[in-house]
Amino acid sequence: MNESKFSKEYLEETGVVQICPEDLTRLGLAAGDLVCIRSEQRSIEIPCVAAKEKELPSGLLFMAYGDWSSRLMGSDTHGTGMPNSKGTDVYLSKVCAIKKD
Repeated sequence: MNESKFSKEYLEETGVVQICPEDLTRLGLAAGDLVCIRSEQRSIEIPCVAAKEKELPSGLLFMAYGDWSSRLMGSDTHGTGMPNSKGTDVYLSKVCAIKKD
């Protein structure tokens, strides 16, 4: 996926959050639902998908590194030139559609 950050495949891979299937059910979510993920820095709204069975433990989320995941990171690089991208505490909630009359 390093050929183009504007390719359909890259945007699809980095534009979703993966959630353990059991957590999707427990939270009343379905693949494709829009969720809000909030970190200390900011929040984003992004579609969710089910992670492959046994690939992601309950209680953890996975986002491929890209534009959306970067928005949740802080700016402190601890002298490495790269902000922390793993182990970030976030809050997740379902985005409810507002009915228009």
